[in-house]
Amino acid sequence: MRLDGRGLPVVAVSTLTAAGLSSRGLGQRVLEGNHPPPREVPAPSPSRPEDIRQKKLMSRAAWFSALVMRGALVEAKWSEQRAEIGAFFGVGASGAEMDEVARLVAASLEGERFSLARCGEEGLDACNPLFAFQIMNNFTLCHGAILEGLAGPNAAFFSRGTGTVTALEEACAAILAGDCERVLVGGADTALHPVTLAELEREGFSRQGLVPAEGAAALAIAAASDAPLAFVEAVRVFPVDRPRGALVPRTGVLRDAAVPAALDALDDLSCDVVVLAPWGAPAREALQDLPEMLEVPLSVDATRFLGEALAATPALAWVLALDLLAAADKERALVLSAGPDGDLGAVVLGRGAWGRSSTRPSAAPIGEGGA
Repeated sequence: MRLDGRGLPVVAVSTLTAAGLSSRGLGQRVLEGNHPPPREVPAPSPSRPEDIRQKKLMSRAAWFSALVMRGALVEAKWSEQRAEIGAFFGVGASGAEMDEVARLVAASLEGERFSLARCGEEGLDACNPLFAFQIMNNFTLCHGAILEGLAGPNAAFFSRGTGTVTALEEACAAILAGDCERVLVGGADTALHPVTLAELEREGFSRQGLVPAEGAAALAIAAASDAPLAFVEAVRVFPVDRPRGALVPRTGVLRDAAVPAALDALDDLSCDVVVLAPWGAPAREALQDLPEMLEVPLSVDATRFLGEALAATPALAWVLALDLLAAADKERALVLSAGPDGDLGAVVLGRGAWGRSSTRPSAAPIGEGGA
């Protein structure tokens, strides 16, 4: 969707990366080349009694999500009427403790094959009853929302990239429809879980340059704000054709799709910053010429610095773009993500509308199939 008028204001952000938990500064660290390489993130331990109790039920990604949700809420100063705040997040695969996974798998085998029927009976019976709260990936969103008292419209989208972009699109739609005035949107995931690492290796991503990482990011977006960081001007998922049975498109096909996707998202608007988020070498090759074609003065490859954190990567790239706009005093950024799910996600963020009328924006479709 394209947001007519000035767009929707981003009020606050929060990120969790290898550099730790932070509200701002990601762009400056990347520009200065001092962001730590991808690695296990130093997530703060729970301190509140309710956090300590609930963390026992959480996957690692769910704790990440809870941390950035709280960070964005504090930064936005949204301490009142939290039950009216919405939440839309991209979430990854199940991320339970491996000893519990081993017990479930062992009890679910029928001969040497995994049986879904046995998993639903003997498998789950072999695990701690609270195990389900770790393996249901929608709880990556739910745990944080419960802790912070969020009860507005919400949805969790399974994501290897574009699901997180869809979460942003749905969050904006919820505000535009009047379902809520404030919303948290983002993504949280870890590609370092042993099962996820095995999947990425089996599917060939690791051999093609995917650098596994983990992290989370949350953006606080409102219907109106007196002091926004920037505005969401457009958001869209662009499907890309791929061969039958293939997970990702061929490099040339992705390259051919990236240019019209970028131009369609920008809709003749100027662009000063491009942030790319390719999953690995083939996607990087497909996108690498785009900044030059758009003649932008500043471009950054987010996954070169942050690694591929799957559901978290697009949201981290959005925050990186916001920081770059401020650090370089630029007006508009295009974020183009190409995750392991094969499609393209485009988000346009702008600062140039500050000081315009605070009337609520409306949505307009971007090209064929826009929402």
